[in-house]
Amino acid sequence: MDSLFHWFDLVGVAVFAVSGTLVAYRKKLDGFGVIVLASVTAIGGGTVRDVILDAPVFWLQDQSYLYSIFVAAFITIVWVNKNKDFPQIVLEVADALGLAFFVVMGVQKALDYGVQDMTAVLMGTITCCFGGMIRDVLARQTPMVLKSELYATTCILGGIVYTQSLNFSVNTEVAMVLSMLATLSLRLGALKWGWSLPVFHYVKSK
Repeated sequence: MDSLFHWFDLVGVAVFAVSGTLVAYRKKLDGFGVIVLASVTAIGGGTVRDVILDAPVFWLQDQSYLYSIFVAAFITIVWVNKNKDFPQIVLEVADALGLAFFVVMGVQKALDYGVQDMTAVLMGTITCCFGGMIRDVLARQTPMVLKSELYATTCILGGIVYTQSLNFSVNTEVAMVLSMLATLSLRLGALKWGWSLPVFHYVKSK
């Protein structure tokens, strides 16, 4: 099981690294800028989570995460240079896939440290969102988590699905799949149909 979680974690890191690399391309950054954005997107949220949990920072203990970032960034660079451009939906889908993988990893890491379900869901959400927030701040654009379509809410739903599935004695692998599907489906639905959680009634400017 630990091996399965590790591979899922590496996939999540790679997917978010792709997302960071695509943003770097859009912003016309150099090679160093690409690595910075790819890295903060991929490991920023998990780093914040581990600091809060007072746990060893995961990528300092295992260099395979850094290799995953470099490989994902390199493949993305080659693909973009060959195709010259990419549609916005590619970035959004890559980000959605990253959310689906990371929410389970973040929640499980928190559960391993003995926190309650609600705190674990929060840690999963931080794992998913903070790397993208740092990326977008560095790229001087509005973070995806603050835009109108559902974003952090999808992570919260995925975390709840995972923790409650475990509470109902659902097999861990099945709980992981259910959580990922819930997160991914809600995020993709939000992108397609513009689902959001409106609070204020904004007055349109004339």
